[in-house]
Amino acid sequence: MTRPLIIGVAGGTGSGKTTVARAIVERVGADRILEITQDRYYADLKHLPLTARNNRNYDHPDSIEGSLLVWHLRRLKEDLPADLPLYDFNRHERRPETETVSAKPVILVEGILIFALTEIRELLDIKVFVDTDSDVRFIRRLTRDMGERGRTLESVVDQWLETVRPMHLEFVEPSKRWADVIIPEGGFNTVALDFLISRIETHGNPG
Repeated sequence: MTRPLIIGVAGGTGSGKTTVARAIVERVGADRILEITQDRYYADLKHLPLTARNNRNYDHPDSIEGSLLVWHLRRLKEDLPADLPLYDFNRHERRPETETVSAKPVILVEGILIFALTEIRELLDIKVFVDTDSDVRFIRRLTRDMGERGRTLESVVDQWLETVRPMHLEFVEPSKRWADVIIPEGGFNTVALDFLISRIETHGNPG
């Protein structure tokens, strides 16, 4: 198999990264793309009390076990299987089971910090940054965390002000300089998506 094309999709929380990823999968074909999210790789904190886990800063690069993601990407590049971790967001701990995956022609890695971590960034063939206004991102984050993760309004707002926004300004926003493509309107920017899909389609087909 031709070495997989590894695409990184980064951007702030609620920027529309998942929308972009879904658009890519729909247009390229799910049978040709392996999706890996950074969220799988949050460090396992089951050794800490639940109250301590709830108060951790999950928007700092240190919250990610980047070395494990790097190892998995390197295995997949060599056409070797990888046992991807699964994460329990309600308890902030890694689940005991894993998901074994094999490489596909395209590997899509999605996450807010993947450009901020050098070893991950250097493995990406195409780096896409989804750029969205902060007020829109906050509303999306609020809706997701309350609807899907059982969070309260107060806890989401407190986390946004204490860690999410400061970490975005310190790590995520500056990482935009590494992007090959910036999509300013998320999955609704068809011109940028057309360009990206064209690049993917030419991979492995030089003629």
